[in-house]
Amino acid sequence: MTKPSAKQIKVLSEVTGLPASDEVAERIAVSMGPAFENFAAIAGTLPLDLEPATYIAVQNGKTGK
Repeated sequence: MTKPSAKQIKVLSEVTGLPASDEVAERIAVSMGPAFENFAAIAGTLPLDLEPATYIAVQNGKTGK
């Protein structure tokens, strides 16, 4: 598990159908960084996925519910 870059987040958000601007992708990358760094020691042992593209889906209220 590596810290995602703004470029990776932008691509993932486009794949989900909720494209993010460069500014939003950078903001997500910066905010996700500490989480990835803290979880790096136990990467692969968690029953969840740290998927940055879902942040925009949740922010926009488009979670499929």
